[in-house]
Amino acid sequence: MTTLDLIKIRRDLHKIPELALHETQTHAYLKNVVETFKTDFMTIREIPEVPTALLVRLAGTNPTRTIGYRADIDALPITEATGLPFASTNAGVMHACGHDIHMTVGLGVLAYFATHQPKDNLIFFFQPAEESDYGGRRVYETGAFTGDWRPDEFYGLHDHPGLPAGQIASHMGTLFAGTTEIHVTFTGRGGHAAFPHQATDAIVAGAAFVSAIQTIVSRNVDPVRGGVVTLGTFHAGTIGNIIAETAHLDGTIRAFRQTDIEMMQQRVRDIVAGIETMYGVTADLSLIQGGYLPVENDPTTTQLFIDYMTNAPDVDYTDIAPAMTGEDFGYLLHQIPGTMFWLGVDDATHSLHEAGLSPNEAAIQPGVDAITGYLTWRMAH
Repeated sequence: MTTLDLIKIRRDLHKIPELALHETQTHAYLKNVVETFKTDFMTIREIPEVPTALLVRLAGTNPTRTIGYRADIDALPITEATGLPFASTNAGVMHACGHDIHMTVGLGVLAYFATHQPKDNLIFFFQPAEESDYGGRRVYETGAFTGDWRPDEFYGLHDHPGLPAGQIASHMGTLFAGTTEIHVTFTGRGGHAAFPHQATDAIVAGAAFVSAIQTIVSRNVDPVRGGVVTLGTFHAGTIGNIIAETAHLDGTIRAFRQTDIEMMQQRVRDIVAGIETMYGVTADLSLIQGGYLPVENDPTTTQLFIDYMTNAPDVDYTDIAPAMTGEDFGYLLHQIPGTMFWLGVDDATHSLHEAGLSPNEAAIQPGVDAITGYLTWRMAH
């Protein structure tokens, strides 16, 4: 597959972004491309319980292991603002996290090994629902990764707009944080602003919650390890002279260690219980971690990966510090050892999840070459 073929695929995919678990056009496109590679050592598998997932197995010539490679396929509810001629054709949805790059690189690697039969078995996992609804965990829990479809080790990338196009970066240990969604509704008793003693103000309770959770990180998390608790929404009330009956807040917990995340979750529960008692409200709290566990790179596979990437003459590799971004590949790495890494896409003026994000397509071929080179080397070691 040529660089021009890969760029066309990337642009085709960029035009048809779809939200988590609704990636029907994307799934069909991927399957059509994969079928053009089909050989007698390739098997394509779909998962009825998660119908937009796609698995492809290449049988090795003399396998001693099975290696998995994952590419996520969903997009975000963002209206694109790149002005590109191949911009999203699906209103209000965009590949603002670069999953079109992820898929294209994955297809490039698959195309190489479909024409150069690997020594070891390879499993390619085109995964839906990374941005929400934890598609990795969903597919894993169907039993898809069992028997001949069970990888002994798993690899996956995420594009990085702040790194040069084609640069590979990773880190020994935790690369990305684990995350937990916070959803809480406080319910009091509404009333006239002139008679506060006859009401129970949900806004006051919600405001107290906002203030109280600021102590979770500052007074409970080891500052060397770090953590984040952020509230992104606060919805309450209808007009200035009515005391609000309800207040709804949404936020996120993030930390590099699962034990810290679980502690922070419990502190949120404790604070909510205290708010109920102090302000006379009731609370409906939901904490959802799903599959978003910390992305903990396995020591063995990651050392091998770093050794290869550092010494390969055509690879630009750098070590990188952990990031507080979340990734549901963390769930798979808690079940199967493996390594996640960054691929630089050279758009320093935009961040991930931004409407103007425009990855440099010059990153695609170096990404494919680095990964095919590593997997080929790994099969010999």
